[in-house]
Amino acid sequence: MRPPAPAVGPGPGRGPLAIGVDIGGTKVAAGVVDPRGRVLEQVRRATPSRDAAAVRDTILDTVRVLRERHDVVAVGIGAAGFVDAARSTVRFSPHLAWRDEPLRDGLSCGIDLPVTVENDADAAAWAEWRFGAGRGEDHLVCVTLGTGIGGGIVFDGRVRRGAAGMAGEFGHMIVVPDGHRCECGNRGCWEQYASGNVLGREARELARAGSPMTVPLVERVGGDVEALVGQVVTAAATEGDPCAVELFEEVGRWLGIGLANLAAALDPGAFVIGGGVCEAGELLLAPARESFRRSLTGRGFRPVPRIVRAALGPSAGLVGAADLARAEAGAGPARGPARRNGTATPGSTVPAGREPPLDLS
Repeated sequence: MRPPAPAVGPGPGRGPLAIGVDIGGTKVAAGVVDPRGRVLEQVRRATPSRDAAAVRDTILDTVRVLRERHDVVAVGIGAAGFVDAARSTVRFSPHLAWRDEPLRDGLSCGIDLPVTVENDADAAAWAEWRFGAGRGEDHLVCVTLGTGIGGGIVFDGRVRRGAAGMAGEFGHMIVVPDGHRCECGNRGCWEQYASGNVLGREARELARAGSPMTVPLVERVGGDVEALVGQVVTAAATEGDPCAVELFEEVGRWLGIGLANLAAALDPGAFVIGGGVCEAGELLLAPARESFRRSLTGRGFRPVPRIVRAALGPSAGLVGAADLARAEAGAGPARGPARRNGTATPGSTVPAGREPPLDLS
C-alpha cells in the first residue's frame, strides 16, 4: 500500500509547515518540514542528558529559533524513551533524565501551537514509510542503531504503538541472559551487542588489553583510549581499518540475530535499518543479512523479509515527528486507507492515536 499523496496547502507550493524535534542521547535536532518530507532548515544542540529541565529549555530554544523564520502549524517531538499511549508523558528514558516526564505539558507552556510527543523511533519509522525506504511496504519494521537501539512498527498504514504506547523497544529484548549490564537496569539487552555504544566499548576493551590491531584506532584519537567511541570506529571502518571492520562484522552478526527474532514475532515484509551506525552501509548490513538468513525460523520455507538501509538518514526522526504533528493538528494526512487481508477499504479512517487492534484473522 502506497502512502497517501502529500498534502497541498497555502504557501509557495509547499503546504503547511511543521517543526519536528528529534531528541537523542547526544543531540537535539530540530527542523522545519514541508508536507513532502523536505527539511527546509535545521538547527542542532547538544543534549544536556542528565538534566530534564535543561533538555526542555533546549527544545524550546530550537523551536523559537525556527519559528522566527518560518510560519508553522504544529510541533512534533521525537523523544528517545517510553512514551505513554496519550503521547504526552515520557515514562522512562534509559539514556536521558526523564522519569514520568510530562513533556507535552512542559513544552506547551512555551509553545502556543499544538504539540505532539512521539517515540523517536516511531517517528523515524513513519518517515521512512511515508517518504523513504519503506514506501509501498504494507508491513514495515524500522530499527534505529545509535547510542542504543530503537524501533518502530508501521502496519497497514498506521504506527502500531501497543496498549501502553511502548511497543518497539526492541533494544531491550534480552538476548544474552546475565550478559552485559544495560542502562535500562537489565542484563543482556540486544542494544548491548548491536549498537553504536558497542563499537566503542569493544574497541576500548581491545585497546586496554594491548591488542596490536587497535594501534591505528588509538592513533586516531591521539592515544586517548577513552575517546574511542562509536563514531570513531564507524569512520575508521569506512576507510578500511581492519579492526574496525571486524567490530562491524560482530555487531552485524548480532543485528541479524535480533532481526530474526523480530521476524518470528512480527513477520514484516521489510526491515529498514537507520541511525548513525548505518553510515558504514554494507559493512554492517552484509554480515547482518548473512546472520539473519542463518537464524531465520522457517528458513527455506517462507518469504525472506528485505533488510534495507534507511533513506532519510539522521533527519528521519524529526521528519516523522513533524509529519505526525501536522496530521494531529488537522493539516495533513497521517495514515493510508485501512486494509483487511491485503485489500484497501475505501473511506476508512481512524483518529490518530486511536488505532484499532490488529486484525489477526
